[in-house]
Amino acid sequence: MTLPFEPQQGPVSLQALRHSVSHIMADAVLRRFPGAKVAIGPPIEHGFYYDFELPRPLTDEDLPAIEEEMRAILAEAGEFQRSTMSRADAEARLREAGQEYKVELLGDIPVGEEISFYDHGTWSDLCEGPHVESAQQIRGDAFKLTSVAGAYWRGDADKAMLQRIYGTAWWSKKDVRKYLDYLEEIKKRDHRRLGRELDLFSLNPDFGAGLVFWHPKLGHVRRQLEQWWWDLHYAADYWPVYTPHVAGEKVFERSGHLENYADMIWAPMAVDERPHRVKPMNCPGHVTIFNSRRHSYRDLPLRFAELGTVYRYEPSGTLHGMLRVRGFTQDDAHIFCTPGQLADEIVDVLKMVHTILSTFGYQYTAYLATRPQKSLGTDEIWEHAIDALKAAAERQQLPLEDDPGGGVFYGPKIDYKIKDALGREWQGPTVQVDFNLPDRFDIQFNDADNTLKRPVMVHRAIFGSMERFVGGLIEHFGAWFPLWINPNPIAVLPITDEQIEAATSLQARLVEAGYRTAMWPDGPLRKRVREANLEKIPYVAVLGGREVEEGTVNLRIHGRKDQLSMSMDEFVAYLDDKRRSKSLEF
Repeated sequence: MTLPFEPQQGPVSLQALRHSVSHIMADAVLRRFPGAKVAIGPPIEHGFYYDFELPRPLTDEDLPAIEEEMRAILAEAGEFQRSTMSRADAEARLREAGQEYKVELLGDIPVGEEISFYDHGTWSDLCEGPHVESAQQIRGDAFKLTSVAGAYWRGDADKAMLQRIYGTAWWSKKDVRKYLDYLEEIKKRDHRRLGRELDLFSLNPDFGAGLVFWHPKLGHVRRQLEQWWWDLHYAADYWPVYTPHVAGEKVFERSGHLENYADMIWAPMAVDERPHRVKPMNCPGHVTIFNSRRHSYRDLPLRFAELGTVYRYEPSGTLHGMLRVRGFTQDDAHIFCTPGQLADEIVDVLKMVHTILSTFGYQYTAYLATRPQKSLGTDEIWEHAIDALKAAAERQQLPLEDDPGGGVFYGPKIDYKIKDALGREWQGPTVQVDFNLPDRFDIQFNDADNTLKRPVMVHRAIFGSMERFVGGLIEHFGAWFPLWINPNPIAVLPITDEQIEAATSLQARLVEAGYRTAMWPDGPLRKRVREANLEKIPYVAVLGGREVEEGTVNLRIHGRKDQLSMSMDEFVAYLDDKRRSKSLEF
């Protein structure tokens, strides 16, 4: 995650500082809760956490008291000193202290490795470091405990539920403040919060966890995205297809999904005494369409596209608004081509990926994921596919980071990580070459020499899923959607009743031009302008006596301090230009 500020540097790394502060926090927790059991406490990006077994649940109200205890410890603590001891002595020491989680962690240290403890004068912990030289290097005003959460020991739901305390630490108080402001901005943009406040979407437990209801305004956003997506695909000669949501279980046995992804596929249902499954993927359906008739080499490449809803079982603890769900619509496409066409097809996909991501202002990094240890196909096939991905990326001048062994069992891929307006990385588009399904489903075409051959199959998704992509857009834009997808872009505000007729005429003109427009005639103007801002309406057109007389509008635009005055024709032309160019600026 790229921060919006450059932090102050200290005598050692920020990671070492945060590791040290996590020890001070654990010391403080043990003072306030005698007999508490300590688990693991690593530094993480921009902070640290520590897990504890405690006599009672913690709340955010406990954090200030723990912070005060930490400052008291800093006044007493001295140097961080490293010591070593034998495995037997270390185990005896930890058992005597009643720290069985630490005993288990001790058992994870490979035989022959040195076993070290770090002591800062008031508490000692099994730890490999590194740390600051002295507790006096830690500023009492340069750390903050941020939240508490539950965490299963070892991430295993069958093991003890522990309590995790998160915190952050920096070399200066100023950097703490900047980072907390950054966290506050993340909270303001949280798509779950904005979804409630702006009535964008909902989740209903009676229907089932992880199933999203798109409300009218967000439905409009999705509809605009889908229309644009189809326009791009028609221009690239993709054919639209539609496949059933349910299939006989044998389909997913043959595809390998039951074998390789059984834990994510929903339980079977009996239909005519045969087991059926809701589909976790669209690809078997596209293969079925391809196989419904014999194809010639002249038919290839053949490109199928579908906005297909799929269902996967995600553990309840991982569900997160629209970003991690159980039912979602993938912008799925599959290309069936000859080996000689593969590189050209990938180039065209990479161009489309760039078009879509750059339209929303996303920066991105692409990774070449190569053959994993468990995989199908010959070395020759893998090398050809990897070379095709590399060649396509080179032709597009797309740098590729290495992800050794990160491919899927059926082929290599290019994965994208996209960076949003706050510098956070999200999982993005993927382009995958598949050797598995053509073999499993015996896909063939008649080649020029009248022999049957296997086509190469390319999977690709650019949005990934509509739910995750749009949830990410909400946070990326803070729900200030660009004009071309904005569900409520304009509010017309007559200052008094005398301007209502002119305001109604302006509203009708804007609606005719294709813009959803609200007119709010009642209440103090300042209050109505504020309400438009809370509703994330980027254009507020105010009509007073002067504007009606001159045939103009007083325009207040989100992100601009100045107010503009323009004729109604100029206003519509201004909007048309922003919509046509898909501008990110209002």
